[in-house]
Amino acid sequence: MTTRHHFNGLKTAALFGVMWAVLLGLGWILGRGTSRFVLLFAGLGVLMTAVSYWNSDKIAIRTMQAVPVTEVEQPAMYRIVRELSTRAGQPMPRLYVSPTMAPNAFATGRNPRNAAVCCTSGILQILDERELRGVLGHELQHVYNRDILTSSVAAAVAGVITSLAQFAFFFGGGGDRREGANPIAGLLMVVLAPFAAMMIQMAISRTREFDADEDGASLTGDPLALASALRKLEAGTKARPLPQDQRLENVSHLMIANPFKGAGVARLFATHPPMAERIARLEAQAGTQGGITRY
Repeated sequence: MTTRHHFNGLKTAALFGVMWAVLLGLGWILGRGTSRFVLLFAGLGVLMTAVSYWNSDKIAIRTMQAVPVTEVEQPAMYRIVRELSTRAGQPMPRLYVSPTMAPNAFATGRNPRNAAVCCTSGILQILDERELRGVLGHELQHVYNRDILTSSVAAAVAGVITSLAQFAFFFGGGGDRREGANPIAGLLMVVLAPFAAMMIQMAISRTREFDADEDGASLTGDPLALASALRKLEAGTKARPLPQDQRLENVSHLMIANPFKGAGVARLFATHPPMAERIARLEAQAGTQGGITRY
């Protein structure tokens, strides 16, 4: 488990390195080989990251129209989250429920002391308590692993790259026009940079999902519960997908299951790894742990 975490950490760092290289390369092209645009765009990337990170919980909660719930209203959620937070030695996050019947769950917040966990009405209806425990363990580990920061950085930098590429395309920043410059290379950079940023952002998201599955299953001691929940979520999200709304797409990477319909080529652009692969990894983990671990 430690080896896999080490590999995923290096993979995430490498992906971020490539993304920042794309951003700085785009700045170099727009600056026609000078450093002023590189520094400007690096600063813009940092600023956008900070804004996105600081407001991540408010944005996601508002987008899903979620409301805070009391222990009287959702005793199972409170009981499970309190138990797992105590076991992890972390503070209790705020709990929310979104009224949508599309089954899903997500965690957000800039750190464990400012975290929120949200379940949709749909997921609360289709999962039993053991499966819900597996899902909540997964979501808590996103917070503990600082994945909200990771996803905020990726989304912010990708957004800056896309905006700058659009600016370059419409206002003539297509490369250094001095003698010996390669305008085709500049144009390719401007056109391909947003696509590269999007693919890198998705790869980062998929890597963090695998880690949250593994860590969440270790926290609950029951990998098969999460595997069972993922099977139900795969069927449930197909039957009741969220509408393809831009606001929902902006927070979909936070959710435990891809909330949209997608098949064929669309799967290449999904922010979540294939359910079959996630389930297979959890089943292998259960074999290593010997099934359910009782505490």
